[in-house]
Amino acid sequence: MNHFDLVNGVLHAEDVPLPTIADQVGTPVYVYSRATLERHAQVFRDALSGLDNPHLAFAVKANPNLAVLKVLARQGYGADVVSGGEMDRALAAGMAAEDIVFSGVGKTAEEIVRALKAGIGQFNIESEEEGRELATLANTLNLPANAVLRINPDVDAGTHGKISTGKADNKFGVGIHRAPEIYGRLDALPGLNMRGIALHIGSQLTSLDPLETAFGKIGTLVQDLRANGHRITHVDLGGGLGVRYKDGDNPPEPADYGAMVARVTRGWDVRLMFEPGRVIAGNAGILLTRVIRVKPGSGNLPFAIVDAAMNDLARPALYDAWHDFEAVEPTGQKMAANIVGPVCETGDTFAMARDIDVVAANDLAIFRTAGAYGATMASTYNSRGLVPEVLVDGDKFAIVAERIAPETILAAEHVPDWLK
Repeated sequence: MNHFDLVNGVLHAEDVPLPTIADQVGTPVYVYSRATLERHAQVFRDALSGLDNPHLAFAVKANPNLAVLKVLARQGYGADVVSGGEMDRALAAGMAAEDIVFSGVGKTAEEIVRALKAGIGQFNIESEEEGRELATLANTLNLPANAVLRINPDVDAGTHGKISTGKADNKFGVGIHRAPEIYGRLDALPGLNMRGIALHIGSQLTSLDPLETAFGKIGTLVQDLRANGHRITHVDLGGGLGVRYKDGDNPPEPADYGAMVARVTRGWDVRLMFEPGRVIAGNAGILLTRVIRVKPGSGNLPFAIVDAAMNDLARPALYDAWHDFEAVEPTGQKMAANIVGPVCETGDTFAMARDIDVVAANDLAIFRTAGAYGATMASTYNSRGLVPEVLVDGDKFAIVAERIAPETILAAEHVPDWLK
């Protein structure tokens, strides 16, 4: 469920008509619903109610907007971060340092030091080399480093190849066959408090079967590590649950996921950790855009050219991803069209031969399910400005990320004296 609905023929975000936002903020603009964020956060928490004290950390990469993180912090969520910048955002949003998990294969020494000094709760180590560097830095600073070892279980998540993270040829984690020996060497290092293992096999998973297979392998590894004398108190199961992007999508319900986890992990005697991202934020946001013009095509279908582009919403260009496209004030009439943006790339295409609401120049429209991996992946390609973001709360809204205009970006560049 989300809170973007037609009211008297006009799409609203909660109780705010979308044309009001377009008039005051301009387009394109991301619009988030606080009520939807809170509902999804609670639904995911409720799905895990059968577990003993699970740790919930929002995957900041999905949507790092400070206001979004503040909403989730008030829902009791920590943060899963993959950079020092994401850690800074989580802390600025009021998320407790001890509830921050630092993941990612490329943590730099500078980022590790900053995280140690901030007192974050856990490092998810992705290689033996990283673990040794973490131990050295923690020893030097005389600061504790709680850590788990990320395992690559070699399980195909059945998702898009660019967001699959649990196969043997992916860059993440250590191979499960090598995990016992690597864990043993890291557990012996002074400076590291090795307390468990982690995995995350991919994003936008549409079946629970790959997760159950991966979790089964992890359960066996927990037993093996304990048999080797290691203390295992935490297991991080990552995130990855998919969301509905279009009719026909049937992603797992969080309640079904929670029931599967409870069944598979029974008897593990650990604190389970989770990093939901898309399942919290995806349907809590839309990208509001305006039609520039409708151009007749050389084939049978016209091009609906909108002012949003691949630099604002990259997922269709990167993953051939589907986002529902709807008129803000639909007439009930339909048309078949290609939906494209103004960027000088054929890849700047949101949909081809799509049946959509009839739109004309200056009409407003939305791309749905844009709350995750939308604004955070935006760029300034073609010297376009950075898209703004708005948060709606009932009948009020606020700009929570300003539009960064091309002239502001240009002002940050400098021509050296020897070229003047």
